[in-house]
Amino acid sequence: MSIGQTILGLLEASPRHGYDLKRAYDERFGHARPLHFGQVYATLSRLLRNGLVEVDSVEAGEGPERKRYAITEAGVTDVQRWLSQPEKPESYLHSTLYTKVVLALLTGRSATDLLDTQRAEHLRLMRELTQRKTDGDLADQLICDHALFHLEADLRWLELTAARLDELTATVQR
Repeated sequence: MSIGQTILGLLEASPRHGYDLKRAYDERFGHARPLHFGQVYATLSRLLRNGLVEVDSVEAGEGPERKRYAITEAGVTDVQRWLSQPEKPESYLHSTLYTKVVLALLTGRSATDLLDTQRAEHLRLMRELTQRKTDGDLADQLICDHALFHLEADLRWLELTAARLDELTATVQR
């Protein structure tokens, strides 16, 4: 995910302070990986330098001055360009999991144990996401569905690989 474009999109909705941007980002997108304040301010500094945001106002306080940032027309254009570009679908042609299965077979380890362990981890995460989806709002439900569909596809691959393990072993050992 592009943090810069996401911050620009949040600023397009309304001008905000860095703290408010972090909070809005974390509430909407950062459940699994919240932003650090340093990321927010470094990104704002870069966006300011590139003319995509401007300082809307400065408020004096007990600590450092609080700057409120607003998106510029160039920033709006940048967000529009980013939103209109389709994301490249992941091909998954390089998979760490596939690499581990092949290496297990090459080194005489149990690929079945590896697949069983991975299946258990996928199921654990699916239970966690299903609970989050049950407790969450529509945004949580949609992002959890996205992750669950990918995990379901991974589980199908794990089952297919387990069913074809003898054939894969013969191929790898040639």
